[in-house]
Amino acid sequence: MAEKRIIKRVRRRLSLRFGQDKPVRMAFTEDVTDDGMFIKTTNLYRPGTEIAIELILPDERRVNLIGMVRWTKKVPPNMIHLVKKAGMGVKILRFVDGEDTFMEFVLGTQTNSLKTSEQPAAVP
Repeated sequence: MAEKRIIKRVRRRLSLRFGQDKPVRMAFTEDVTDDGMFIKTTNLYRPGTEIAIELILPDERRVNLIGMVRWTKKVPPNMIHLVKKAGMGVKILRFVDGEDTFMEFVLGTQTNSLKTSEQPAAVP
């Protein structure tokens, strides 16, 4: 199925912690945008649940935010590495701290991915 989103997703594996009351479970992102992310995990919450997320950027800066689970795809733990999109899609509701840091990271990553995809192929 073709991508219908206008917003460019950035495929990035970032460490994070998440949980309903406080971020206690470890997981990783698969992709991020300026208003959401996909969290690869077998520890799912129901769609509509608000979760606390502590995202760890590549330079070790931390971003704390509140998100809402929009959709989930449950798979057995031993299959998580074989199935595409096993986990949950999360919409960012608000930032607790680090909003500027997060936006700088996402926009910088989107710009870099556009530059590399726009470069013409080398001619032999």
